[in-house]
Amino acid sequence: MNLNYSDEQNMLRDQVLKFCETNYDFTDREKILDSDVGYSPENWKQFAELGWLAVPFSEDNGGFNFGPIELTVMFEEFGKSLVVEPYLSSVVMSGTILENSNYAAKQELLESIIAGEQHVSVAYAEANIGYNFLDCVTTLDGQGNELTLNGSKTIVLNATNSSQFIVLAKHADSLALVLINKDTSGLEIQNFKTLDGQTCGELTFENLSLTADAVIASGEEAIALFNQMIEVATLCISAEAVGAMTASYQKTVQYTKEREQFSQPISNFQVLQHRMVDMFIETEITKSLLIKATLQLDSNDSEATKTISALKVQVGKAGKFIGQQAVQLHGGMGVSNEMSIGHYLKRFTVIDSMFGNTQHHINKYSTL
Repeated sequence: MNLNYSDEQNMLRDQVLKFCETNYDFTDREKILDSDVGYSPENWKQFAELGWLAVPFSEDNGGFNFGPIELTVMFEEFGKSLVVEPYLSSVVMSGTILENSNYAAKQELLESIIAGEQHVSVAYAEANIGYNFLDCVTTLDGQGNELTLNGSKTIVLNATNSSQFIVLAKHADSLALVLINKDTSGLEIQNFKTLDGQTCGELTFENLSLTADAVIASGEEAIALFNQMIEVATLCISAEAVGAMTASYQKTVQYTKEREQFSQPISNFQVLQHRMVDMFIETEITKSLLIKATLQLDSNDSEATKTISALKVQVGKAGKFIGQQAVQLHGGMGVSNEMSIGHYLKRFTVIDSMFGNTQHHINKYSTL
């Protein structure tokens, strides 16, 4: 098995790394989060110009025909700098559903996403159903051009900036994925911030009228598209977590070399060295599992689903351990907003809760 990255993949990694080092220091990130939109339109425009928004899409839809490997390369670098641009919601989640669907108008919509002209978010989570997303309460009633959507969705990523939403709803005895515009009558949006400061929203649908053209997929096709999206998105945030783990470990090592106690750097103390070695080991274990899951998903291996659940469990456990150790080794400064290390712990906490937490994936793994 060849575990080496290709020249194109290495070039992509170097490009993202250079961008983050040049345009994405911690101060810049904090200014972006404090803005009304919660991301940088200038950065998003640059993402489009560099071709990053086209990475996972087929050539027929204006993309580069890349796949999970290239996505994990990008997200690992995003994680090191805690990039907050809505790549996950607009490109990975919405893009995966649209790209693999038979939706008639998908090409035009994908082209607008690739050009950076609009954002599209997926509304799938609901209150009181936990991580059983397919057991949704939101309903799509009626047939043909007389469809009515009722219900609510929560934790909709980037809802503030999205012009359209892909909504998972119960239709007849199955499920459907429908596309709705932000300005549609009957839709109410309440925006809020997540623990790590990123933008989210809660969508409420009250007798929202739709036509048959709004249905992206229904029945088994809708379920298959949604499950595929969850797998790709879980892989991407796991890669982001690996990048954040790497940065947390490296920043902690550097800090302990600079911080002195008893007239010597605290990195000389053996007990702290042991902690940092444990942080490094957990990072490498997670990275190895990420590579396995990525290769399996890229080759359509039937074991990919099980490996992704195992990866998400490892991400949850290792993220919590590494984040807490990094904060503790930084001392009181570790919990201050002015220092980046505490923000990595916040991101680990949010990532653990996305698409199923550690316990959810332990249970899922045991049934696969």
